[in-house]
Amino acid sequence: MKATEQTLQQIERALRKVADKFPADQEAAMLTDIHIRVTQETGELMAFNDDDQELTRCVVEEWIDNKDDNFYEGITSVVRKCINNRKEMLDNLSILKPYAFVLEDDDRESVAELYVVDDDTVIIDSELMEGLDKDLDDFFEKLLKS
Repeated sequence: MKATEQTLQQIERALRKVADKFPADQEAAMLTDIHIRVTQETGELMAFNDDDQELTRCVVEEWIDNKDDNFYEGITSVVRKCINNRKEMLDNLSILKPYAFVLEDDDRESVAELYVVDDDTVIIDSELMEGLDKDLDDFFEKLLKS
């Protein structure tokens, strides 16, 4: 899914509001995930902590009444891109590591783990990994021929 500049700005603004709730100079909170819940019908993007307390919300106009069957798969890369754009800010929240940003649908079902903040763990975007199996198979085949 291709996102407009306005959509990217709205998502990044919501991420900044989440970061404002956990400033780096405060003592680390006992939180394990930040849940980003998107409602396909209304275009609402909401962020919650583990106790289901709302951290922020916004409406992404481009997503209102989106009827795409692959809506959540499409927005995963968009939200992940916004997180990556604000990676430095989101890596330093006053939350005990590891913590994750998780995309959920409007039924509170986990759709994707968007980003894990940990000193040793990185989640790579699936688009980046596309075709890796074939590349590895080709590499091993050439290696065995040698």
